[in-house]
This record gives sequence, C-alpha cells and structure tokens, in this order.
Amino acid sequence: MMGSSLQAALTHFAARRDAVIDALKDLARIPSVSFDGYDPRNVSRSAEATAAWLHEAGLATVEIWDLPGTHPCVFAEWSGAPGAPTVLLYAHHDVQPPMREALWTSPPFEPTERDGRLYGRGTADDKAGIAVHAASIAAWLKTSGSLPVNVKVLIEGEEEIGSPHLGDYLATYKARLQCDYMVLTDLSNYDVGKPSLTTSLRGLVTMDVTVAALKSPLHSGMWGGPIPDPVQGLCKMLATLSDEAGRVAVPGLREQVAPPTVEERADFRALGMTEETFREQAGVLDGVKLHGAPDDYLEKVWREPSFSVNAVEAGLRKSAGNVLLESAWARIGLRLAPGMDPAVCTKLVVDHLIAACPWGLKVEVTPEQGAKPWKTRPDHPVFEVAKKSLTAGYESDAVCIGCGGTIPFVDMFTAVLGDVPALLVGIEDPYTNAHSENESLHLGDFEKAVRSQIRFFADLGEWARKKGGQ
Repeated sequence: MMGSSLQAALTHFAARRDAVIDALKDLARIPSVSFDGYDPRNVSRSAEATAAWLHEAGLATVEIWDLPGTHPCVFAEWSGAPGAPTVLLYAHHDVQPPMREALWTSPPFEPTERDGRLYGRGTADDKAGIAVHAASIAAWLKTSGSLPVNVKVLIEGEEEIGSPHLGDYLATYKARLQCDYMVLTDLSNYDVGKPSLTTSLRGLVTMDVTVAALKSPLHSGMWGGPIPDPVQGLCKMLATLSDEAGRVAVPGLREQVAPPTVEERADFRALGMTEETFREQAGVLDGVKLHGAPDDYLEKVWREPSFSVNAVEAGLRKSAGNVLLESAWARIGLRLAPGMDPAVCTKLVVDHLIAACPWGLKVEVTPEQGAKPWKTRPDHPVFEVAKKSLTAGYESDAVCIGCGGTIPFVDMFTAVLGDVPALLVGIEDPYTNAHSENESLHLGDFEKAVRSQIRFFADLGEWARKKGGQ
C-alpha cells in the first residue's frame, strides 16, 4: 500500500514540476532582503506569499508569526498521523542583497533559466528550500490526502542577517515546535548530483578594527616621514593574523580545535577532492598558490579556523590624493572550527590586535557578533534513513560532509528543542554563488531534492513503524 502511495506522490510531482518552478520564480521575484536599509515590506510580502504556497500545498494550519521589531516567520503543520514521528522542516524566505547589479547576467530579481540552472537572488538560498517543502508535502496530500509522518514547517525571515530574533521565536513558540527530528534545508551538496548530509559547521566571530594617527589627513609630501601611516600600521596588524602557510597565528586559537577523527579524515579524503576541481569550483586565478595539499583542502574548510579580511576602508579610490590619511578601518572575520568558543576567541583576537598595533597608533577593536560552531555524530538510525532516501532520489550514493560556513540557527534549534537529530540537507552546489552575483539553482538537483524528501517521508514512516513493532 505504501509503495503505491509513494509512487502516486512521485508521479504527482513529476506532472507538477513546471508549476512548482513557476511558483518558485514568483517567490524569488519578491526582493525580500532583510538587511537594514532595504524595504521591510518586501520581507512581509515574501512571508505572505510563502504562507499562501504552503496553504495551497494542502496544509490547513498556516500562520504568520510576527514578533515586535522582527521580520516575520511562517509556521504550518499537519498532524494527521497519530503515533508517527513529527518532523520539523526549516527554510528561510529572506535573501542577501543583490550586491553589484552590473555583474548580474540577468536581473537579480527576475529569475531566468539558462543551461539547466535558474538564476536569481534567492532561487537557491533559500527559497528553493521552501519549494522543496511545499512540493513534497503537496505530492502526498494531493494524492493520498495524508502524509506518512507528521510535519511542522518553519520558514524564517532573518537568516541572512544572522537570525538575531530566532531565539525569541523559539522561546515564544517552543511548545508548538516540538518534534522528533529536524530537516534543515539550507545547505549545499558536495557536488552537482551528489546528495549530502552536513554534520559540522564552522562558527564565526567578526569585528571592526580602527587605527588612527591624526585629527585629519595631511599632505604626504609636507608631513610624510616622521608621522606613522595608519594604513600601513593596520596592514602590519592584519598580516599577523595568519602565518605564511595560511594558518591562524593568534596564540591560543588553534589549541581549542577539536580535530577530526581518523575515520572522519578518511571520509574526507575518500571524496576525492583534487586541486583542479577545487580551483575550478572556487574560481581561483591561474598562478595563485593554494595553502596545503589536496588531501587537506576539505579539512581546512570544514574543520580548521581561518581569518578573512572582509573589507578595508582608507580614503576613496576615485579621489585618491597624495595624502597621509588620518585613520584606516577594516572588518575581519574568524571562522571557528568545532571546539572553539566564540567569547574566548573574541578576547584572544582583540588582545592580539591591540598588542600588534605599532608606533603608538590609536586602535579600537569592536566585536560585532559571535556564532558557535556545530557538530553532530551521524550514528542515529535516522541518518541511515535519510541516506537511503537521498540515494534513491538522486540515484547516487549519499555522503556525509562538513560545511565551512556558519548557520547560527542550528545551534539555537538544538539548544531550545532538545538534542533531537538534525538532518542538514540542501539544494545548493559549488557553482551556486549563493551570496555573490549570479546566484543559481541547478534544476536537475532541485527535482532530485523534492523526490528525495517525498521518499524520506515514506522511509521515515516505515522505519518508525518497524521500530515500534520490535
């Protein structure tokens, strides 16, 4: 019976594939940028459109949650499977700013298909996650009238700005969000066509650094020499953050890292990353040398800390004069490997930068935010269920991977809802450009992701029944 119901659900999605993608395009046309300076009404419009889509999928209970001073979340649920497990499905409907619009091949908020990919801001990150949830739920409710498991859906509106109020939503609606398992659809596959479960995330510490020497800029010819240049001073400070091999060089940071196990390292290397593939996926220019060896690339991205200088400001490029500038500013980010504590790391970096400031320059270091790293052990049986579903949906063996990015909401969910297993999946790939120009979704992988989740509902329900009968 379950086999025929599953086939009916898969057939329903296959027939509705184009309509689902059209609905995704409509949602992606809404410029729901949650950053300050952008119209917050667009995020509200996006929440309303998301709620309407989930209602159309067959969910009778659909609500927009809107706490004061926040961007709205969307919640929906179906609880018609007594005795079956409850799965919380997560995605987010806010998006990154378009960045440099001149670099987009097609308008960022006019989704455009090219060469099997759908281009546009939010098409992958993460409105495609909403589409996966809506389409997989509809496939069951529109055919069988029911789901093999109970589902709750939470679509956040502030993920791209660090989920600053998600903790408030989780605390306020904790009872409504109780579940047995979580599926968080905001990650990437290892490669196109290679389904993946993410089992670790790096954390993040960011801070502003300002170095000053003067009350105002001076003529560099009249005054340069005796007066130290704050821009050079800042550069000297930033250069102390990493060594010649690209490793973090701030004392005390690397000692906190929880290294991968022998088995984890073997799994990383079994993925077969090569220098050629890594350079192609990242768009590294010819002649630029990578740190480490190919066997180490994935471990460096997933399980080691790294510094990046996100922005530097010292004068204006278009009107650069022969001046000695009064000050210089930089924003730096430190990705934290599992085992590292954001508060401890912040203090270590702040103290290091102040000590490294040369020539008596005035320095101010202002921490902005900190997010914990996260790691889980994929030894719960539900991971094998998810692998089975992904392998069947993609027709390719599913793998466990890490992620070098930071997703604060994962730790928030597990802290508030208890240590329920969290399955981190996604429909991005190394060519998605999620936070850059020309973001895109691989449409073939999107279809496979929907088919996988349709199967996951059936596989999880079947596994739970067998477990209950033992």
